[in-house]
Amino acid sequence: MPVSITQALDMIYKKSSVVSSEILPIEMALGRVMSEDSMATFDLPRFDNSAMDGYAVKCSDAGHTVECTDVIYAGGDPQMILHPTQSIKIMTGAPIPNGCEAVIPIENVTVNGTQVTLPKEIQKEDHIRHAGEDIKHGAIYLHKGEKVTAYSIALLASQGVTHLRVTRKIKVAVFGTGDELRPHFEKIAPHQLYNSNTPMFLARAKELGCEIAYIGSSGDTMASLESAIKSALNADIIITSGGVSMGDKDFTKDAFTNLGMKLHFDKVDIKPGKPTAFGTIGNTVIINLPGNPLASMVNYEIFVRAAIRKMSGMSAYFHHTVSTHIKEDYPLRAGKTTVRLGVFDGETFMPFNKQLPGMISPLEEANAMLITTPDLTILKKGKAVKILPISWELTAFEKEDFFTN
Repeated sequence: MPVSITQALDMIYKKSSVVSSEILPIEMALGRVMSEDSMATFDLPRFDNSAMDGYAVKCSDAGHTVECTDVIYAGGDPQMILHPTQSIKIMTGAPIPNGCEAVIPIENVTVNGTQVTLPKEIQKEDHIRHAGEDIKHGAIYLHKGEKVTAYSIALLASQGVTHLRVTRKIKVAVFGTGDELRPHFEKIAPHQLYNSNTPMFLARAKELGCEIAYIGSSGDTMASLESAIKSALNADIIITSGGVSMGDKDFTKDAFTNLGMKLHFDKVDIKPGKPTAFGTIGNTVIINLPGNPLASMVNYEIFVRAAIRKMSGMSAYFHHTVSTHIKEDYPLRAGKTTVRLGVFDGETFMPFNKQLPGMISPLEEANAMLITTPDLTILKKGKAVKILPISWELTAFEKEDFFTN
């Protein structure tokens, strides 16, 4: 019996293990997932400092003319004390001197030689950045399970961190099956087809931050399949395409089983792509996708992407939806849980009118997908729907209901 999409995802989340970690220079950790929390070893800012180019002053001198003979620059270490009837010129980022109660921007004072006339009102603490107001010593500023971004690296650098423990890149191995499939760089006979799935799977895995290995195409024999599988067993995820349906030569699952695979499901209640299988050999995840390109792409985005997120160590590894509305009336064929590729324009979503399992052109055009329940017969213009993004990453810490019904 086919499992539901939700059941399939639950099994993938349960059976996919987080890969091991490694230590990298922070500049090389971009896109990786944190393996441990990062805790601040000192306040940020480390000291009270000026938020403006201006004058350090006393509040009691508001509306008066004061004397200014000193200046403090960023990077300086002021030893002077500010007394009443005095001011000290100060640059942005410079340490606040003892006795300073506020900083007045340069444009708000009148300067005549060493005489500085202050505004009539001065708010205490104005334009002073206090130590620790950004990050307090001992606070966790990056959490285990977060993906490292350019802005994460800025935080790490601000704390003087040089190296970081992150999960290593997931290794994805791909091979296609089928005697009729040939690589795109070879000439083919009229009865043969170019293999578009394998390069698509490899490129998508690379886009999602994985290391990739192309094992090649396997023929439709048990010996050929087992040889390809053995070559791929050092990978974290093995993706195959085709050979998982009901044809006379569809024995990819049998070849994996012969080599110790524990099969968790071999059919999913989804259209397109019902013949999708998931298993494990030790910690290696095996996902057999359908041979039809559109069907394999849909299932890659739903199931393979889920496995990659979970195995990368992300805390928020669940699919997250965008709530939007249908752009125009869209008729449906009831009876199946169906995925519809389409385009989200920022305000509405419109599924493609023509999308058959063997098609390729919709794959490049789509930036999101919609999953409808079997009872729906039409999506009326303006109907509220939930979509799953394809062209950008959007994840959740908890499971969501991503079906439109």
